[in-house]
Amino acid sequence: MESAITFALLVAQGIIMFSLGIGLEVKDFKRVIERPYVFFVAMLSQVVLLPILAFGTAYLFDFPPVFAAGLMLLSFCPGGVTSNIISKLSKADVALSVSLTAVVSVLAFMTVPVLVAMSMKHFLGEEAVTFSLFDLAFVTFLITTTPVLLGVLIRHFKENIANAIQGGLEKTAIVLWVIIVVLAIANSFERLVDSFAVIGGGLLFLPFIMMVIGIVVSRLFALNKKESKTLGIETSIQNGPLAIAIAATINDADLAITELALPAAVYSITMYFVALPFIFIFRNWGEENSVTGASAVASK
Repeated sequence: MESAITFALLVAQGIIMFSLGIGLEVKDFKRVIERPYVFFVAMLSQVVLLPILAFGTAYLFDFPPVFAAGLMLLSFCPGGVTSNIISKLSKADVALSVSLTAVVSVLAFMTVPVLVAMSMKHFLGEEAVTFSLFDLAFVTFLITTTPVLLGVLIRHFKENIANAIQGGLEKTAIVLWVIIVVLAIANSFERLVDSFAVIGGGLLFLPFIMMVIGIVVSRLFALNKKESKTLGIETSIQNGPLAIAIAATINDADLAITELALPAAVYSITMYFVALPFIFIFRNWGEENSVTGASAVASK
C-alpha cells in the first residue's frame, strides 16, 4: 500500500511538471541563452547562494541533523509552478520565471541526488539512509526533466493539442499541489505541530532573507525591476511537493511524512506568510519598464 501511495505521489509530481512544460516553447529556452547575464545572476542566487544560506540557517536556528538535511534537500529543488504563479501575481517577468524554473528542473536530475547525498552524509554521518544515487537520479529525471521536456515537445510539434489541454493541466497541477501538501500535513499533523517550534523560525527566515538577497543581488548586477522581482521570487520559492516526493523515495515511505520531508512540509505553509506581503509590495514596485536596467545588462 505504501509503495502504491509513493508511486501516486511521484505521478502527481510528474503531472505538475508536465503542466509547466506544456506552457513552454523552444524559444523560452533560447531566451535564457539570449540573456546569459540575467541567467548567470539567477543561477548565482538560486543554485549557489540559496544552498549556502540554507546551510547557515540550519546552524543559526540549531536544526536537528535530519531536519538540516531536509532543509538542504528543499534548497536544491527548483521553483516549480508556485513561483511562476507568484511571479504573475507580483507583475514580475513571468516568461523569465517560467524559463528559469524549466532550466533548473531539467538539470535537477544531475544536481539534486549528488547534493542530497552529500548533505545527508554531512549532517547525519553513519545514521544517513543508504540509497542508490542512480535510482534517485532516475526518479528525479522521470518526475522533473522528462515531463518538462515532453510538454515542450508536444507544444512544438502539436501546438493545437497543447493549447487544448494547457488550461486544464494548469488547474490540475494546482489541485494536485494542494492535495499533496494537505494530505502530507493531515497524515503527520501532530509531528508537524511539534516540529514547527523547532524549525518554524528558520523556515520563515530562509524565504524572507532569500527574497531580499535575490532582489539586492539583482539590483547590484544592474537588472531591471521586473527581473529583480522575478529573481527574488525564484530564489525564495522552492518546490515543496518535489522535496516531499524525493524524501519519500529516499525513505521508501508514503505521505505520512518522514523527518527528512518535514522541513518541506512546514515550508509549504510558511512560504506563503513570506510571499503574500511581497506580492502586494511588488505589484506597486517597478510598474515602469526599466530601460536603464535593461541597457546596463545589454552593455555587459
